[in-house]
Amino acid sequence: MKWNQLSVITSSEAVEAVSSILMEAGANGVAIEDSLDLVNFKSDPYGEILDKETFEHRKEGAEVIAYFPETLFLPEIIPGIELKINELKTFGLDIGENTVTASEVEESDWATAWKKYYHPVNISRYLTIVPEWQDYTPHNKDEHIMYLDPGMAFGTGTHPTTRLTLQALEVTLRGGEIVLDVGTGSGVLSIASKFLGAKDVHAYDLDEVAVKQAKENMNLNPIAQDVSVSANNLLVGIDISADVIVANILADIIILMLDDAYRCLKDNGTLIVSGIIEDKLPLVLTELEIHNFKVDQTCKQQDWYALIVKKNVEE
Repeated sequence: MKWNQLSVITSSEAVEAVSSILMEAGANGVAIEDSLDLVNFKSDPYGEILDKETFEHRKEGAEVIAYFPETLFLPEIIPGIELKINELKTFGLDIGENTVTASEVEESDWATAWKKYYHPVNISRYLTIVPEWQDYTPHNKDEHIMYLDPGMAFGTGTHPTTRLTLQALEVTLRGGEIVLDVGTGSGVLSIASKFLGAKDVHAYDLDEVAVKQAKENMNLNPIAQDVSVSANNLLVGIDISADVIVANILADIIILMLDDAYRCLKDNGTLIVSGIIEDKLPLVLTELEIHNFKVDQTCKQQDWYALIVKKNVEE
């Protein structure tokens, strides 16, 4: 079977949004090559696994490559994709070069080509993400190995927003917590939560493809097999009382969930939000204050921020 390949040259900050647009348009999978991945390895204080000298990689920007079945006529859907990508500018996202090109690819090529973009990643001393098809030897006995097949979802630990969120979870969780993972993607945050001692984890994503992939990734990690994964629009209609809510999503979407996040959090609960580009930080901080949240810690990598915030309990 042949597939249609659609390549979008964009910016690092728009990678996840562009990926989501392509998946919504009917893509059966995406591969991402981001120039920031190499920068992250250079700045990683926990040591690197990848040999940067032999690693061919983009020098700037990012490329999102999507694969569509040949039964979809790309000329009909490309204009809509381009329109939605251009609309990202209204959310304050830099969409970079924003060139879209189409080509044809054999299924056998697609099935293996995207895997070259994923390598073991040391998130911290205790958390390491390993593609499920690769062998890996832990550096120390306390290292938690999270096996992941990103498949058609995303959130593999290489992007700064995912790294920041994982590190925020590591300093927040102490064991026994109820965690809500909003916009779970590949499920990596839920898996990490279980490794870090969370008792119950509930993962939600609006995208059914992400829900399916997250469930498969839970099964790759026995400790996370009891994670509840379901389709849901943010926290709308959720009535679980949580110790921790974590969301690695776009800043404008974070704002939409703050009312429900406050409602779902216990009085001493913690909200971890990431996916905040520097230009959007003042807006998010203002909205957090309006919704009775107080920032406890601010984490930064490159131009991205994650915030650990506490619920202010009204007297």
